[in-house]
Amino acid sequence: MGHNQTNLLLGTLDLLLLKAIGDGEFHGLRVSRRIEPMTQGTFQAKPGPLFPALRRMEEAGWKAGARQLDIETKEWETIARVIENPLKAT
Repeated sequence: MGHNQTNLLLGTLDLLLLKAIGDGEFHGLRVSRRIEPMTQGTFQAKPGPLFPALRRMEEAGWKAGARQLDIETKEWETIARVIENPLKAT
């Protein structure tokens, strides 16, 4: 994974994990395997960042994943707009 991909993955890992988990309960390896096709091969979730993130999410009480996915998605959309606006400015 290249440097830019690593930075992007670290910034979006929680969102990708919540999306990969969806409505089901999956073990870490299966979640990891779902991320690559979801991102059209851009990311490969490695155990190094994956398992601590899953543990942190569980400890934070994110078992109600759909609700947290909505929260994380809205936050990501806000961040994307904030970054996009200056890039479009002339």
